[in-house]
Amino acid sequence: MTRRHGSDDDRELMAPHEVARIFRVSPATITRWARVGLLPSTRTPGGHRRFERANVLAHLERLVREGDADRTRSSGGEA
Repeated sequence: MTRRHGSDDDRELMAPHEVARIFRVSPATITRWARVGLLPSTRTPGGHRRFERANVLAHLERLVREGDADRTRSSGGEA
């Protein structure tokens, strides 16, 4: 995991392949999500994308909630 050290702006940053492992998708999919705005990213001075761990986990939670809502709807409201 990549780590960026700063004063109060200490953030844990992840490379696309690390994020891809969490979502079980390819790194290209993670880059695509960033390009369309689904997953916020920053760029290194060399132009590589990095993702804040907090944003990655928030996106994962959102997907889980949406999946739960879909299951509830498809089962006729019974969870």
